[in-house]
Amino acid sequence: MSGATGSGLGRERLVILGGLMLGMLLGSIDQSIVSTALPTIVGELGGTGSLSWIVTAYMITVAVTTPLYGKLSDIYGRSVIYEFSIAVFLVGSALSGLSGDIPVLNEYLNGMTQITIFRALQGIGAGGLIAMATTILGDIFSPRERGKYMSYMMLIFGASTVGGPVLGGWLTDQFTWRYIFYINIPIGLAAIAVIHRYLDLPVPNETHTIDYLGAALLTVAVGALMLVTSWGGTRYAWESTQILGLAAVTIIGTALFVYQELRVDEPIFPIRLLRKRTIAGVDLLSFCVGIGMLGGTTYLPVFLQTVLGQSATNSGLLLLPLVGGLMITNFVTGQLMTRLGRYKMFTVLGAAITTVGYYLLSTMGVTTTQTESSVFMFIAGLGLGFVMPTLTVAVQNVVERRNLGVATTSVTFSRSLGSGIGVAVFGAILSNQLTDRIASSYAAGELHQSTVQILSSAGSNLSPKVLEKIAEAAGGDIPIVKGVLASSLDVLFLSGAAIVGFGFLVALVLPNIDLGEEAHVDVESEAMTDGGRPLDD
Repeated sequence: MSGATGSGLGRERLVILGGLMLGMLLGSIDQSIVSTALPTIVGELGGTGSLSWIVTAYMITVAVTTPLYGKLSDIYGRSVIYEFSIAVFLVGSALSGLSGDIPVLNEYLNGMTQITIFRALQGIGAGGLIAMATTILGDIFSPRERGKYMSYMMLIFGASTVGGPVLGGWLTDQFTWRYIFYINIPIGLAAIAVIHRYLDLPVPNETHTIDYLGAALLTVAVGALMLVTSWGGTRYAWESTQILGLAAVTIIGTALFVYQELRVDEPIFPIRLLRKRTIAGVDLLSFCVGIGMLGGTTYLPVFLQTVLGQSATNSGLLLLPLVGGLMITNFVTGQLMTRLGRYKMFTVLGAAITTVGYYLLSTMGVTTTQTESSVFMFIAGLGLGFVMPTLTVAVQNVVERRNLGVATTSVTFSRSLGSGIGVAVFGAILSNQLTDRIASSYAAGELHQSTVQILSSAGSNLSPKVLEKIAEAAGGDIPIVKGVLASSLDVLFLSGAAIVGFGFLVALVLPNIDLGEEAHVDVESEAMTDGGRPLDD
């Protein structure tokens, strides 16, 4: 087999691709499958106050470990690191499913504490699943081929967004919530079997030193940031000592991390890579896309359920137009990138369409029909689908194999960081808008005191149950409340359009580089090539 694009997929690469897609499935579906089971988990294990930690613990360890996996794979080889990440994920999954049913631990820890710890362990493994799958894809396929196969990966990601909550709800209702964790085990074992049997990539034989201090500083900075985004405006006020202290830790930790990376010979992330316009630009654009995806997947269901009164068994079905548009253009973009050997045109077009889509979402109101909202979501999804498969391919196209891991994980990390900061930004915007508009409506005599108290208690955590409470207390306030919610969420979507619009400007100045036609590694002959593009882009 040759690394050129005209050589076809080949049996070896086909089997390996299957193993990578299984890993991608594990990493993407676990981000959504747990959501519908959370109330049942809390009800069985107890400890409602710890509900957020089931999600937060997982999110923090994923964010912290993602960039570390990239560097470790560059040092010790992809196969062993990928298998390690899957194994840790499976151990965490099995233990999460057993939470509250382990007699030895039950004597010392309650069920909610157990599942929080095990979810954190699961997140340590999950940090390497998507990152390593896309990195290995960069090893065995040429840059020109990667677009097509990267689009397959993104299709799994999109399908998981819709299918995860559906599957989680079904398993919880028909069997037990524990099955949402146990279902990972056969999938993960199959992925390990395939990768262990067929993936034999070259392992660097030179001696390396690990930047432990850099890893520790990165862990502290990212961990503090994720706590800020998780707790800010919910558990603690934004101006509270706790949030301000964590923000200070984030800033100081980041500054020390950058200083450390500039002074060591083998940094966790070589800062010099950001001198390359493609890498710096794509990481920044990925950050904007992360914020855009968050706005769609988190706040669109809120609007549809509270303002338009749409009902669904889970948020996944509500997002079907968005995800459907994403999957269509994602597939088309991957095929065209491989055929044309170019990516920038799709990145620019996608960022522009996404901006338009989010602007259209900001025009929705109480009179918006379901058809109109679906069309607006579909347009935003079309734009995201053009952008997403191009980002990793663009970065991998301009680095040598020795930096492939850190460069690839930087894209994933930037998107995760965007989502995390997006939680804080959008949450603050929504809370401020609601506070101002509720106060104005109350001063004008349009809302009862009981309604104001219910909305103030809910904050930005809006749901149909909040409207039910208002209907019981002061049913005549519902039309005014829906108008307030619509106007507040419109500002949020308009802010998202501005952020993605900035991403469009970044896409315009990206270098327009042809995609290379040689793979880094020939899987059949196990021969390493110099297929990577030169660093000076």
